[in-house]
Amino acid sequence: MEKEVITGKIIACAYKVHNTLGTGFLEKVYERAFKFELEKSGFKVECQIPLSVYYYDEMVGNYFADLLINNEIVVELKAADSLNKAHEIQLVHYLNAIKKDFGLLINFGSSVQVKRKYRLYKKTY
Repeated sequence: MEKEVITGKIIACAYKVHNTLGTGFLEKVYERAFKFELEKSGFKVECQIPLSVYYYDEMVGNYFADLLINNEIVVELKAADSLNKAHEIQLVHYLNAIKKDFGLLINFGSSVQVKRKYRLYKKTY
């Protein structure tokens, strides 16, 4: 499936969850409901994907990405008043750590906010 079609369906699931639950829940509640809705729509969903950060050969940190959809799209969820630059940077770091090219940042605040992020390669010669 093409990325634009896939992300459109993922975003539609986010809106369905928000329209059903409304605002004010913790992120974990939205994560579970979103996973349920995505799986109901035919997506393969993994939750809390472990990510390790390396400095040279030394592991210096462990993180968890909220969702991995169809083994290709990393989704970071928030339940905040609004998204900020730090949330976007977090998703970009997760994309780099898990070596995936495409991600979505979805906020279940007072309304659904979505940011698409792409991992860009810089070719070195």
